[in-house]
Amino acid sequence: MKHVIALDVGGTGIKAALVGAAGELLHEERRRTGREQGPEAVVEGILAFAAELYAYGGERFGEGASAVGMAIPGVVDTEQGIAVFSANLGWENVPLRALLSERLGGVPVALGHDVRTGGIAEGRLGAGHGADRFFFLALGTGIAGAYGINGVIEPGAHGSAGELGHVVVRPDGPPCGCGQRGCLERVASASAVTTAWAEASGDAEATAADCARAVVAGDPRALAVWAEAVAALADGLLIAVTLLDPRTLIIGGGLAEAGETLFTPLRAAVAERVTFQALPEIVPAALGDTAGCLGAGLLAWDLLATEVSA
Repeated sequence: MKHVIALDVGGTGIKAALVGAAGELLHEERRRTGREQGPEAVVEGILAFAAELYAYGGERFGEGASAVGMAIPGVVDTEQGIAVFSANLGWENVPLRALLSERLGGVPVALGHDVRTGGIAEGRLGAGHGADRFFFLALGTGIAGAYGINGVIEPGAHGSAGELGHVVVRPDGPPCGCGQRGCLERVASASAVTTAWAEASGDAEATAADCARAVVAGDPRALAVWAEAVAALADGLLIAVTLLDPRTLIIGGGLAEAGETLFTPLRAAVAERVTFQALPEIVPAALGDTAGCLGAGLLAWDLLATEVSA
């Protein structure tokens, strides 16, 4: 049975799957990156994991994987197949595509940015299915997005399109690692809400999820923290709507797990801000933490289709 290997590499863990031609997950597996052992060990772990999956596919389905798709964090050169930089994994200019293809005996490999790869899956198989233009936004430790047109993600001229998390929404706000102040991810990401709620509640162990629960309970301190994050997020989304005119806005990541505690005030806040812009549908992501694997699988199938057409 023809299939591909999908790898979704995060800062601490790797999600992997064997994916069929219709996007079905034939086998799933997870393991830790082992980043505490250093960047070279992480690379070797990925290569070994992929080799195990290739062997498993051969035993179970009668043939090894036809291609590999891999989603990775940080700066990615998808054309050359290079992990240019990842602070979490300690990578600099790692030729992952070449290394992985060599380990698997020449199997073609597609490399993608983690959020854009998740966006592909949400656009084609998830909440954006049927939308000709969508913007997928992941609200996690940081904030990053992916703009899709007819199921294809627009990477930008230099591979950095969709970085809405580094749009300045509060010019006098906290400094960001990118060198600016008041970036969207510094005031509206899950980590930003965690920091603000820990300070407001006096509980150093408090999280964004705790803040969401306190909002539901009517805690005025939580309501204030939440309102600021929602307002900043709506300001950022208005910029995206103005520039991109998406039909659907898909919101995923840890903060979106708050459900309507987030989506009800967020929809209202964006609606209040639009003037001439067309108000898009704002929906939660549908695929959860499988989006990266499914998207990586789609990258692999797209690569095979390109090779056949060439």
